[in-house]
Amino acid sequence: MSPVARAVVVVGGGPAGASAAITLARSGRRVILVDKATFPRDKFCGDGLTTSALRELEALGLDPRSVDSWQPVRTMVIRGPEGQVANYRLPDDAGLFAAVARRMDLDAAMFELARSAGAEIIEGVAVTAVSQYDDGVTVTLDDGRELDAAYVVAADGMWSPVRKLLGLDEANYRGEWHAFRQYVRNVEGLEPEELVVFFEPDFLPGYFWCFPLPDGRANIGFGIALGKTLTARDMKRMWPDLLERPHVKALLGPNVEPEAPHRAWPIPASIDRATSGDGRVLFVGDAVRACDTMSGEGIGQALISGRLAAERLEADWHRPEAVQAGYRHDLDQHFVADHRMSVALSRMLSTTAGYRLFERTTRSKWARRNFVRWLWEDYPRAILFTPRRWGRGAFGGTGAYRPTSAATSRDLSLRKE
Repeated sequence: MSPVARAVVVVGGGPAGASAAITLARSGRRVILVDKATFPRDKFCGDGLTTSALRELEALGLDPRSVDSWQPVRTMVIRGPEGQVANYRLPDDAGLFAAVARRMDLDAAMFELARSAGAEIIEGVAVTAVSQYDDGVTVTLDDGRELDAAYVVAADGMWSPVRKLLGLDEANYRGEWHAFRQYVRNVEGLEPEELVVFFEPDFLPGYFWCFPLPDGRANIGFGIALGKTLTARDMKRMWPDLLERPHVKALLGPNVEPEAPHRAWPIPASIDRATSGDGRVLFVGDAVRACDTMSGEGIGQALISGRLAAERLEADWHRPEAVQAGYRHDLDQHFVADHRMSVALSRMLSTTAGYRLFERTTRSKWARRNFVRWLWEDYPRAILFTPRRWGRGAFGGTGAYRPTSAATSRDLSLRKE
């Protein structure tokens, strides 16, 4: 078999592209990973890692000690739109269910993991053309190089240049959510392993977040659902007012300082309607709109979609039509049921009365323990649509990154230094 016949070009080196590249390279494929940026590079994000993201990272072999800003999360604090506050402790006896890491650090670690797995790396170069043939694809780069491969995995974001080059772009698409983020230091009201979410009455079902980072730093921001009364243009105007609200000021403390300018970005969350591929090209991550429509989280979905694309290529390598049909089926099986449940929950949380109902249903000890798992794990939310997933011990599964050595245990413990 020729090198071209075994090669895959992965466009985009974020979590989705890295996941696909690592999986394919370890299966013996020649992988060429292309990104227009040079790593490390920042990516606008809330930086939260859900249980599904942690499990995917663990399966790929990521060592959390390689991520400089890694911060475990053990407790979630939620403030409702009427000021009611609830603390939800993630299960202490079942591994780690949530963490936070700056995307600059996480993506760089994943990028290097892809390199060590055998992927050929091309940084700082953009894709300018994609030409498909019966037996392969040619990807043209802006430095004049042409890469021949059997398939392309496009992990190049919500406004995927590859999708645009193939004539598949949707005009005027702006995503389902819009988010606004700023890094700050000297945060005094946040415990090191505590993640805080405030549901504000003026932009439900959106929320303000404060995600912990080491050394008194935090990722703070807020997200709004587009199509409601607020628009993305309103967010810059709202930010100073939001920071002056008494409960936000009390959380951040009097000495909080910005570390970097604020940034805003759109979030695509409509995987049930997204184009998943064309010919010998598969879309993953934001390019296939694989984000949670309730929370706006997308790292876990990106990792899973990249893995699914790679596994489907391996399963049906010589049959491009079967690759496309199988990959769409895989996405539906893994994401669409949870997506529908997330839409329903988001609608419930879009009003104060809906949040009041939610708060009443999570008062028992059992409900409080398992509610946080519904937030941080994808599959429990899909119970109404996929009952086949459920059986004895469904609520008893473990988290990810269970410490297996003294070094790992140290790095997953509370950071006090």
